Amino acid sequence: MIKAIFFDIDGTLLSFKTHQVPESTQQAFQLLKEKNIKVFVSTGRSYNQLGHIRYLDFDGYITFNGGYCVTKEQEVIYKNNIPQKDIRSLLDYAKKREDLTFSFMSEKEISLNQVTPEVQRMYEQVNVPTPPIRDYEKDFDLDSVMQVNVFINPKEEAEFMENVMPNSVASRWTPIFADVNPMGQSKKIGIDVFLDHFNFTLEETMSFGDGGNDITMLAHTHIGIAMGNANPEVKEIADYITDSVDENGIWNALKHFNII
Repeated sequence: MIKAIFFDIDGTLLSFKTHQVPESTQQAFQLLKEKNIKVFVSTGRSYNQLGHIRYLDFDGYITFNGGYCVTKEQEVIYKNNIPQKDIRSLLDYAKKREDLTFSFMSEKEISLNQVTPEVQRMYEQVNVPTPPIRDYEKDFDLDSVMQVNVFINPKEEAEFMENVMPNSVASRWTPIFADVNPMGQSKKIGIDVFLDHFNFTLEETMSFGDGGNDITMLAHTHIGIAMGNANPEVKEIADYITDSVDENGIWNALKHFNII
């Protein structure tokens, strides 16, 4: 019996076309609540970027790809930061490569070292305000960084991680940038945090996702569902492939498994 369901946001709950949660998904959440099934966000976004979907009444929030877990009552039950030596290594590398764009994400803020047209378009795509520019060498708590977004292409990623941030791990849902988190961190970790908090088992879980940073989540839960608009590598590991977010994918999958 499914008791907990974990949802990615962009491309899963939220449409890239409308920037809205489909009506069918909102109705599904109401039915899940009536059945006392817990619902959780599982995202690479920060907790402070979720105001537009909190009306769905989540029971908990997995943010920063598992690095910051918060209950409905705003109790922080897990927190993990990027190793300080990787942050310093990135800053040193950026001095040599002035075209490199990256953002630092902490519990309190998100900021960028610079803004390019491509970066601007990316934030517009997910309907999020472009973060402010900060000089990270001045008046910034480098110990507070919980996630880094590095705007490099997939071909550069392996070499960059090995040489610049070897104590961290990269995942991505877009070719534009990589989410960088502490080594070993993933949405899987966040799921386990909440399973322990609510005393659920993996056999009672289901998850929905569409991007590369959802792979560990879909592989970990009892039923992992890839959206119809998911990346090919996500569909390969999923237990079930539903329709796209714009074609009522969440509703259709929950119906298929007789959850609602």
